[in-house]
Amino acid sequence: MDLQQLSWRQRGALWLRLGIRFILAALVVWLVARFGGPLASLFAPFIFALVVAVLLNPAVKRLQKLTGWSRGPLSLLLVVLLFGLVGGAVGLLGYAAAGQLLSLVQNWSGLLDSLQSTLDQVEVLLSNLLTLVPPQVTALVENSVASLLEWLGSAVPEALGTLGKVAGEKAMGLPSFVVALVIFIMATYLLTADYPYIRSRAAHCVDESILRFLGQVRTVALGAFGGYLKAEFLLSVGVFFILLVGFFVIDQPYGLLLSLGLAVMDFIPIIGAGTVMVPWAFIALFMRDIPAAVELMVIWGIVALFRRVMEPKFVGDQTGLSPTLSLISIYVGMRLAGVLGMILGPTVLLILLNLASMGIFRGVRLDLIAAARDIAAILSERPGRPDGRQP
Repeated sequence: MDLQQLSWRQRGALWLRLGIRFILAALVVWLVARFGGPLASLFAPFIFALVVAVLLNPAVKRLQKLTGWSRGPLSLLLVVLLFGLVGGAVGLLGYAAAGQLLSLVQNWSGLLDSLQSTLDQVEVLLSNLLTLVPPQVTALVENSVASLLEWLGSAVPEALGTLGKVAGEKAMGLPSFVVALVIFIMATYLLTADYPYIRSRAAHCVDESILRFLGQVRTVALGAFGGYLKAEFLLSVGVFFILLVGFFVIDQPYGLLLSLGLAVMDFIPIIGAGTVMVPWAFIALFMRDIPAAVELMVIWGIVALFRRVMEPKFVGDQTGLSPTLSLISIYVGMRLAGVLGMILGPTVLLILLNLASMGIFRGVRLDLIAAARDIAAILSERPGRPDGRQP
């Protein structure tokens, strides 16, 4: 390939464009990192209300065509139905989970006694093995078991007390949460009712090219983020009901609480419900409680089969992200922002890939290719002979 150097004027313009783009990108990253969190927290009720209004807008328009009603009453009806159903479901689940949590706290001493009995059985099983090792090792194991029981007897009540204190402090902020919730509901109704007017006013205040670009970004962002969250949420809901039915069949006293916790863990990438259920089953097997181990493994097997069969369809249909890119985005997101980064990583990557396919980064790509070719041309140049010819 014939590499040709750019003129100094072309080279200066090229690197100036790249420098400006780099500075603007760095400025955007700094602004988001510095002010994104506080601003999002400050305007959180209105941001979520706008998202709900965007989601409800197609339903309102469809009902307007079917009934001929005005937008205001239809918006009020949909908002009341939405928050009524969600509030009722959350209230019922919270009431049942709180009851099981209270029962767990009240029966903690019995659970501790059960753990003591389990550890005694483990000690009996290990006693034969310990006879083959020096007495110092046996004493070390016995001291470790005693220390573990002593720690559980003192640290767990202290942890529950600390948890209660934190819960009390959070309860002090309940009035602020209630006010924010009321504002969120009111803002959802107002934004849903006035959504066409707000959208038209925003369109008049923004340049047409910028508006077209923002529309493309909004479409891609909502499609990627909404698709990924929808897929994972549906999978977690399915896992929750599988666990709930399984724990009900095996008569697990804290089935609802465990199902909620494991479903939340299953929503988090990489972790999953198996992080708890597989060790739980191995412990039961080690304690010779073979029926419990088999039951747990059967439930976990159904959960794993459900995710393996349905996850490619849900995530693939909603996002189209390959498993390799998904794994890379999850790991990078985890390193940058923890658990939240694990959830947002695939979404951000999907947005970037879709923006790239739309040609948003075409200018940057072409400038980088031109810069790389110019550098290659400079490096491939050889000093000429005295007669002016190249060697």
